[in-house]
Amino acid sequence: MRALGNRTMTLTAWIGVALLLGWPDQGARLLAQAAPESGSWRTDFTKRSVPLSEIVSGGPSKDGIPPIDHPRFIATADARWLTPREPVLVVASGARVKIYPLQILIWHEIVNDVVGAIPVAVTYCPLCNTALVFDRRVDGKLLDFGTTGRLRHSDLVMYDRQTETWWQQATGEAIVGTMTGTRLVPLQAQMVAWRDAKAEHPNAVVLSRETGFHRPYGQNPYTGYDGANKGPFKAFFQGEPDRRLPAMERVVTIDRQDVSVAYPFSRLERIRVVNDTTGAQPIAVFWAAGAASAVDAAIFGEGRDVGEVGVFDRRLGADTLTFEPAGERDFRDTASGSTWNLFGHAVAGPRKGDQLAPVAHGNHFWFAWAAFRPNARLAAK
Repeated sequence: MRALGNRTMTLTAWIGVALLLGWPDQGARLLAQAAPESGSWRTDFTKRSVPLSEIVSGGPSKDGIPPIDHPRFIATADARWLTPREPVLVVASGARVKIYPLQILIWHEIVNDVVGAIPVAVTYCPLCNTALVFDRRVDGKLLDFGTTGRLRHSDLVMYDRQTETWWQQATGEAIVGTMTGTRLVPLQAQMVAWRDAKAEHPNAVVLSRETGFHRPYGQNPYTGYDGANKGPFKAFFQGEPDRRLPAMERVVTIDRQDVSVAYPFSRLERIRVVNDTTGAQPIAVFWAAGAASAVDAAIFGEGRDVGEVGVFDRRLGADTLTFEPAGERDFRDTASGSTWNLFGHAVAGPRKGDQLAPVAHGNHFWFAWAAFRPNARLAAK
């Protein structure tokens, strides 16, 4: 990584000089040609919503981190290579549920897929811990995504193959190219431990290791990245992290046109449940122990316990529920006394069988979220 950082700093310096001296076209050409082996870009660099100087090379060329375009799936019973605590991403559309192990996503960062009837881009940026899912349809056009090999504020910059517009993964916003200003629709997805995903969704299918690429799945290329007193790689993150929280604190984020809010994991670990209102929507944030960090230990599933979350609309019919912890892993609504699990499913009591509506959210490292949404409301620690 040290050699990669030196390469990145050199590239950034050249781009910065070109832009500083008032040569925006030259800066764009340097940016576009930083990895000539990737071929020429069709991106319209004159249309952009962010300074080009903020976008730096991450080392790989265009699609050097290859997305998965033809994903294969297996039954949960056949995914014996997954360990109980390792993190996976659960994506549901109606009765269709697919599970994407982070041990695969960490090597590919994007899966172009369809869940139910919805074309989705399943994305993960390990440097920011952002596992997010988006609808691939924009203005009636179906897009599929690849990796630019670039980063902004340490976060993956994707591109769509149809227009070669560049998109910020953490926010789903088009930042360079013809579609600049457009925003992808985020879809609900839940990052949890494999043990819990399998128990809740035994009939789901799991992304197979047969991806068409040879990668050491199960091994972690980011060992120790989120350790105590760590921060983002300076080669990839410009500026100073927001000091209200430690840089690598995990936060649950909700981001809409009218509201942006972050809930620190450190607070969630203490109180287990947050009852809140974002915009006009009453929500509950559940936290439980039991999921390993994806960027800690050398072997997936052996990282320290960072916990797992679920975010749900508290409205159920004509009622708005309020929740409290119930035991170590469950939750109780104070009105009926029913018990709910981490997936918003009532498992005991008068409301047994009821299901809360999930809310689209992210699990970011604080430094990244604060860089993209500096004015977001930070829930009290």
